[in-house]
Order: sequence, then structure tokens, then C-alpha cells
Amino acid sequence: MSGLTEFGRFSEPALLVLVSLAEGPKHGYAMQDDIAAITGDRPGPGTLYGAIRRLEDLALIEALPERERRKPYQLTADGRAALQAELSRMRAVAGTGLRRLALS
Repeated sequence: MSGLTEFGRFSEPALLVLVSLAEGPKHGYAMQDDIAAITGDRPGPGTLYGAIRRLEDLALIEALPERERRKPYQLTADGRAALQAELSRMRAVAGTGLRRLALS
């Protein structure tokens, strides 16, 4: 797996779910709170659960047993690798952009 390129326009919500789960398992509402703290924007349930479904289908995250009527999720090894690849790609793009801005 090399990042989240197959997600196309849905890559940002998927990336944010992976970033949230990098800290440890969370249920949907906790992910919404975490993503809002990171970005200042709370994803809607459709956006969040659409990303969760796609990430589960690709085995990048997995559901854990329900706790108190909440279904937590965690990263899989492939999910951790995909997140690492995507963040490394983003770091390279950001670094190039920042260097070019400094030259202009």
C-alpha cells in the first residue's frame, strides 16, 4: 500500500480517521471530537462513517468488540503503513512548497 491515492476526493476524511486512530482505539463520536480538535471542523456522521467503511473494506482499520453500545476501531498494521506513507508524501510536498515560497 502506498498512501491513500485510491480514495481520490475522499482521502482527507480517511486520512483524518487514520490520524485519529494512530493515538489508539476510538469509537465514532470520539473520532469526531478528535478530528475537530485537530482541524477545527467536525466531520458529519455520513462523512465519518463513509470513511470508516472504506477503511474497513481495505483492512486499514478494524472494529473491536462493542463497549457500552459503542463500536471502537483501531488501526491495522496495513493502516499504520498507509498512514506513514501518506504523511511522508505530504511532508515532502509541504517541504517543497515552503522552500519555493521562501525563494519568491
